[in-house]
Amino acid sequence: MTQIEDSFLLSNTILSIPENKYEKINILIDSFDAISRLVCKSLYVIDYYKKKFLYVSTNPLFLCGYSAEEVLKLDYLFYLKHVPEQEQVMLTEINRAGFEFYGKIPIEGKLDYTISYNFHLMTDKKEILINHKITPICLADDGKIWLAACIVSLPTQNMTENIEIHKINEATTWKYSLESHSWTEKKGINLSERERDILSLSAQGYIMKDIADRLCLSLDTIKFHKRNLFVKLEVKSITEAIAFAQNHKLI
Repeated sequence: MTQIEDSFLLSNTILSIPENKYEKINILIDSFDAISRLVCKSLYVIDYYKKKFLYVSTNPLFLCGYSAEEVLKLDYLFYLKHVPEQEQVMLTEINRAGFEFYGKIPIEGKLDYTISYNFHLMTDKKEILINHKITPICLADDGKIWLAACIVSLPTQNMTENIEIHKINEATTWKYSLESHSWTEKKGINLSERERDILSLSAQGYIMKDIADRLCLSLDTIKFHKRNLFVKLEVKSITEAIAFAQNHKLI
């Protein structure tokens, strides 16, 4: 049994899901299919009871040349074929640590959390860094995660790992270290009004000179706030800063 399969089978074992509950899933799948046509990202629905994908969107960027139907048939074998071997070990640990984290959350709050991490997909001897965000959408009666939604996109930061858990409407995040094999709580980032203004205007396409004019500030002042912003968000470009701020609901 492979690393990923072992984690998939053991970390979140569900004893039973009544078959009549699956009768309502088509409406859910149709909704995800509609959403996938509106966003330029890949969407998956994972069934942790039947240990398979229930839905894969048709966005070709992250399918490694397969059709969505072919990825559905491959299930987790897709990752075994296209994730570097050393990162398969990483994904196994992320699964284990993530399920352990979720296991400590009261049932009524489990749907409020999202886990995010980066890893590579290999295709035609090339590697592309992607970001996975997974959130539970249905729980089993005992509180185990039955169905989860996964959205795949290009990462906001160009690094492998970057493992975080976020809770909806809270600024606090939990970061996981592969070195210490533990989670660390990280307080939310507070942006100044000027930093929010610069982010918002940058997201609208304004360059620094235009931003300085609109805010009635000098160009040097805008550069000063921008440097501070990059340090706070731990990013290297305004594109990364905008993506980070949007993903963490800072703007």
